[in-house]
Amino acid sequence: MIRLRWVALITAGLCFLAIMGTAYILELRKIGRLGSIVDERMDRLVAITRDVQVLKEKILFYKTPEGVARLAREQFNLTYPGERIFRIELVSGDSLPGVSP
Repeated sequence: MIRLRWVALITAGLCFLAIMGTAYILELRKIGRLGSIVDERMDRLVAITRDVQVLKEKILFYKTPEGVARLAREQFNLTYPGERIFRIELVSGDSLPGVSP
């Protein structure tokens, strides 16, 4: 016959193993979730860093006389004296399916 103290010891050991196993599984899930969050944030950081680099390059370009001239041409439609401006308009007979003119 098994003694009561052995039953209590085995029960306590199994409870301990169940608690530790559950805690271990929960921690592994948390580590996986945090890892995916870190990867997502790292991707976002890399994208923002690229954007910052592009903007810095634009700032350096627009500080030059060529950059100022290009900005004046693009945004303010300014030209040098004696230049001609040509406006090109595209007229197409194509229409979208289901849309009548």
